[in-house]
Amino acid sequence: MKLTFRSFTAVNDPETCEEYLAEHVQVLKDYGITNITTNNRDWMSLPNVHGIVAETEDGKVVGGVRVHIADGVHPLPVEAAVGYMDPRVAIVINEYAEHGTGELCGLWNAKSVAGMGISILLVRAGIAIVNQIGLSSLFTICADYTLPMVRKVGFIVEDSLGNAGEFVYPNENYIARVLRKMNAETLETAEAFDRDRIFDLRTNPVQTTIETGPRGDIEIDYQLVIPSYA
Repeated sequence: MKLTFRSFTAVNDPETCEEYLAEHVQVLKDYGITNITTNNRDWMSLPNVHGIVAETEDGKVVGGVRVHIADGVHPLPVEAAVGYMDPRVAIVINEYAEHGTGELCGLWNAKSVAGMGISILLVRAGIAIVNQIGLSSLFTICADYTLPMVRKVGFIVEDSLGNAGEFVYPNENYIARVLRKMNAETLETAEAFDRDRIFDLRTNPVQTTIETGPRGDIEIDYQLVIPSYA
């Protein structure tokens, strides 16, 4: 299989936003999840949102991830998701916002590519682009089943929040954890392989690479330079 990972800025690419949202909503419905707080259209109109989509050779969007910049005006998705349960969520984010922080969120992949390892590739790509938008740290929220993956790339549970970092979200069947990338520039807490791949994507944001996943090799055409718009 061959996929293209393409970066975009939400306010400048409404067509990509619509495809991203429609496919993401369908995946959530397939798993019986209907109350994700960031599962809405609000992010499409925010100038502080950048994203990456995974596209097949015929242009179908089969995965995506977003990076929201903390701008002091628009709350990060994690604040909307669990901030009402613990006001310290906003306090911790504000502490890091002065030096550039944001959130990696909205990660999904279609059932057609499930089990191929697309999620970890999107996460690495999402972390790779934060140097283009001046972020020195990064937050995320994840469920138990994605915790090992986000720890591999260096996220650490913020155990001062919620119940030792845990929140009941998006419903009583799930436990979510708020995590922070300790240093999004040095990636010092990431495992060596993941750190090397992220640094390579930063140095060479346009490249074609064979990535090895659980179900075999995938050719990824990375187009990670965030487009500049006149």
